[in-house]
Amino acid sequence: MLDAFDPVVLARIQFAFTVSFHFIFPSFSIGLASYLMVLEGLWLKTGRSVYDNLYRYWLKIFAIAFAMGVVSGIVMSYQFGTNWSVFSDRAGPVIGPLMAYEVLTAFFLEAGFLGVMLFGINKVGRKLHFAATCAVAIGTFISAFWILSVNSWMQTPVGHEIAANGQFVPGPSWLAIIFNPSFPYRLVHTVIAAYLTTALVVGGVGGWHLLRDRANRGARTMFSMAMWMAALVAPIQILAGDMHGLNTLEHQPVKVMAMEGHYRSHPDGAPLILFGIPNSAEKRVDYAVEIPKMSSLILKHDMNAPLAGLDTVPESEHPPVGIVFWSFRIMVGIGFAIFGLGLLSLLARATGHLYNWSLLHRLAILLGPAGFVAVIAGWVTTEVGRQPYVVYGLLRTADAASPLAAPAVGASLLAFIIVYFAVFGVGVWYILKLMAKPPQRGESAEPVEGPIRSAGITPAPSVEGERR
Repeated sequence: MLDAFDPVVLARIQFAFTVSFHFIFPSFSIGLASYLMVLEGLWLKTGRSVYDNLYRYWLKIFAIAFAMGVVSGIVMSYQFGTNWSVFSDRAGPVIGPLMAYEVLTAFFLEAGFLGVMLFGINKVGRKLHFAATCAVAIGTFISAFWILSVNSWMQTPVGHEIAANGQFVPGPSWLAIIFNPSFPYRLVHTVIAAYLTTALVVGGVGGWHLLRDRANRGARTMFSMAMWMAALVAPIQILAGDMHGLNTLEHQPVKVMAMEGHYRSHPDGAPLILFGIPNSAEKRVDYAVEIPKMSSLILKHDMNAPLAGLDTVPESEHPPVGIVFWSFRIMVGIGFAIFGLGLLSLLARATGHLYNWSLLHRLAILLGPAGFVAVIAGWVTTEVGRQPYVVYGLLRTADAASPLAAPAVGASLLAFIIVYFAVFGVGVWYILKLMAKPPQRGESAEPVEGPIRSAGITPAPSVEGERR
């Protein structure tokens, strides 16, 4: 049965499945590491045990998410040799060193201080432990830096030369490769997305516990911090996304054509298609709901600016329009939903109802997993929109795959699906179980003097414990 499938398509599905599953965890751990750094910093500065309690609460969750991210990431690297050996051979001289830098600078930093962060909380001084937390947070950012540099080079390849054997080799300056034209925009957009993803999870957990106990100090604190992040950072993300889109229009115009659903050119202003059903056979968007000339205004800042369509590009260069069209709208729609949640939280805060407005808490719970959906939709837009190339404009995906038969690729794909859902499903279930437990309900009446008592940190007892 598997012989009827295209091995390249199966290899693409396999990598898409593993990378999507993998990035769920880094998109959470990047933001959560920074959140833990803020919590510990606030605790050391103020002495308020509520921050210590929240630090310990989220530290357990971070440890599991980080571990699952590492394990799922290791599997991906093997696929470069098994399913994409031609790509590894051709692009290895460029992407190999960059990925090695990620291991040497980021992974070693994270792994070296993670043990202190997790197990040294009662064994080392407060400055060393906080330094370990900061090192892990910085390490997650550096890791994102190198991985996004690699992927951005594949999107906008510059700074390389092509050798006689067809390999991409570094040019005179590595800086041109590392800081390729799309990298700064993608780095900002992705890291902010990780922070918002974490904020939504924290806000959803806080909202869940506030519905059960509005007086829970830990739930109130985490919910307030998460809503500040949504209110202040979501508008920045929308601006960053707009700048990223303009950069994509400059360097990957065909991707933008697919995102916008522009099968034909518009010489006197292109409409913004809000919804519709892309019909690649007829080269149109059926049942389109559109705003006249708005796409030109957004992309060119001129309502009458002409925009080229897919009719200017050979059909062999078209990405799968339907997938790109809808994944882009899912990402943007969730982005504006986060922005709306932030505005509602500001209204609730201004009227004194942040902790007792059940509708806001339920909306926060509803949007809790939305950040992960938006992140995956964004990656689908980026990667599928790059097709039919793996190195944009230079190496086609079909020419980068290993010469494998469909049954071999399909069998490994099925194995990955079974193992991933079994192993990581249990991990996610345990994380949700930890989140279902409420944080410490209260805190000490007085700030903790000298937060490290003798050799370690001692959290304040809960209100229930004090009553007992």
